[in-house]
Amino acid sequence: MAGPAKAKERIEQLKARINYHNYRYYVLDNPEVSDVEYDSLMRELKQLEEQYPRLLTPDSPTQRVGAAPVEAFGVVEHRFPLLSLGNVFSRDELLAWHTRTVKLLAREQFELVAEHKIDGLAVALTYVNGRLASGATRGDGFRGENITQNLRTVRSIPLSVIGEAPPRFEVRGEVFLPKAGFLKLNQEREAEGLPLFANPRNAAAGSVRQLDPRITARRQLDIYVYALGYAEGKAVPETHWETMLYLKSLGFKVNPNNALLVSIDQAEEYYRTWVERRESLSYEADGIVVKVNSLALQAQLGNIGHEPRWAIAYKFPATQATTRLREVRISVGRTGTLNPYAVLEPVAVGGVTIKQAALHNEDDIRRKDIREGDRVLVQRAGEVIPEVVGPTPESKESPDRGKEFNLLEKLKEISKEKWRKNQPLCPQCGTEVFRPEGEVMYYCTNAACPAQVLARLELFTSRGAMDIRGIGESMAATLLREGLVRDAADLYYLKDKKEQLLGLERMAEKSVNNILNAIEKSKDRPLARIIYALGIRHIGEQMALLLAEHFSSIDKLADASKEELTAIPGVGDKITESVVVFFRQTENRNFIRKLREAGVRLEVEGGKPAELPLAGQEFVVTGRLEKLSRQQAEDRIKALGGSAKDNVTRNTAYLVVGADPGSKLTRAQELGIRQLTEAEFLHLIGE
Repeated sequence: MAGPAKAKERIEQLKARINYHNYRYYVLDNPEVSDVEYDSLMRELKQLEEQYPRLLTPDSPTQRVGAAPVEAFGVVEHRFPLLSLGNVFSRDELLAWHTRTVKLLAREQFELVAEHKIDGLAVALTYVNGRLASGATRGDGFRGENITQNLRTVRSIPLSVIGEAPPRFEVRGEVFLPKAGFLKLNQEREAEGLPLFANPRNAAAGSVRQLDPRITARRQLDIYVYALGYAEGKAVPETHWETMLYLKSLGFKVNPNNALLVSIDQAEEYYRTWVERRESLSYEADGIVVKVNSLALQAQLGNIGHEPRWAIAYKFPATQATTRLREVRISVGRTGTLNPYAVLEPVAVGGVTIKQAALHNEDDIRRKDIREGDRVLVQRAGEVIPEVVGPTPESKESPDRGKEFNLLEKLKEISKEKWRKNQPLCPQCGTEVFRPEGEVMYYCTNAACPAQVLARLELFTSRGAMDIRGIGESMAATLLREGLVRDAADLYYLKDKKEQLLGLERMAEKSVNNILNAIEKSKDRPLARIIYALGIRHIGEQMALLLAEHFSSIDKLADASKEELTAIPGVGDKITESVVVFFRQTENRNFIRKLREAGVRLEVEGGKPAELPLAGQEFVVTGRLEKLSRQQAEDRIKALGGSAKDNVTRNTAYLVVGADPGSKLTRAQELGIRQLTEAEFLHLIGE
């Protein structure tokens, strides 16, 4: 940088970019850059501010701990700030931190503790009289989001401690999603047509920051505690290591990979060990944390800005390699997305041989200017799936480069070879493809596409759809593999294949009868459940309910014009296009015909929605019912024209109250909402 003027200009650019990426990362849980790119921006900004201290301002990202909390959760004031760690990226930088620490303490020898820097979400848990009283995110370090109810669903967080504990204390830890849970969650989101999480950290953040704790409870979150924030009324250990052992004795989960060290050389050895073994971990870690063990020495060292002097994060290197991109191929996702991926010359990356890598979408390929035949940089930096970062400079400058990637042209090549047609078709089934306006992905429009059948079968039988008990992921895959069904409509014809079902592994007479009875019972599900079960893109449970309220049958929905659909409040262009394209396909019309011939009810029972007894009335169900599940109660409400909501508002007509109702009952009482017992509710609906 030539001088202060240019330095100031560059600092403002960096601050704007970092603030933007902070917002994407901490608030939206949807980052656009890798940790490596973000760290590079932050390091450059820090270096410039150190070189030109007069240009350091209070609003600089280097002076912040995190991002502002989402006010929808309520705010918790942290008694002591949750600080963020400084980073080092090499042995020399680690030794420089240790040298500074030695000088500040005026002593050569002191114990250290090394821990994994887990890629999750920092939380503060407050316990009063041995019970969990509140849980909050880091937020901006001083104020965090109150996510107590969500954290209560994390099974590794004790609701009450074991043994004698301080009357009031705070524990700090990292909530994370294990690798296996991350893969499962993204598979489910893909099946539902939702955006995939970029990495386990964002998945964990997105999970604990749900407004509905039931969503958090369905995800396999875990926690490792890493500090005692404060304690009142009881003496606690004098070292960090002993504190961790103490917290473990109270029932908290402490990482077994933590290590007590006597020298900085041992810290470097610990780092090298886990650089080599990081792929074997069940969770994602992006480095190690080295801490001074003595709490008295920690207090003596104090903090500098928002970073403690007594701890440092030693980040793992991004695992990268270069290789040849042989070909770009197209796979079909479980929701019909056409996903380009790279076929590579095999290369070792992080101890794993990589033959394929993600390319995300056509726009991303063009933005990075990736072409077949290029030598490309492949990265596996804490991500489960390797990705192509981009072409090497030499490839970009080569006069013999291949042509720019075009997905439709690629599909035409496949179509000529497989279908003998000169048009872009789905590479799996030969059906037309489309790209919704404003989106980056192309889609196959055929619900019977082999690549989509399993996912659609799982959705069709799921609890929120047709609720066919006994047909989960494993059974659905078995039925497809054995040729007993080709799509979800074939389930209703399995009664004619009972002998073949009995021949399946672990399928006795009772199991088969239970499945067949569940299939038969599902024929009378409400219209909204059937619309949702079809798996039309962008049509979730609430939108399916809205469409069922406006169209009294599948046939009327299928024949609806774009004008009729967009006239419905809440139905936008994307949903309209999805509905029209879905019902335009002959395969999808045939699927509905099979449902009708099997006896599945495809219209609203008892007349038009507006004529039903509960039309226009909002219900909320809370607590544990005895005769009905919550889903069954809500199904009855919807079948009779009412709507079932999650939260009590002034528009709520009735609150159906079971055992242990919680805060919704209090809210209903405050608003004067009428409450019904389960018996009163059943009487109201005529049961």
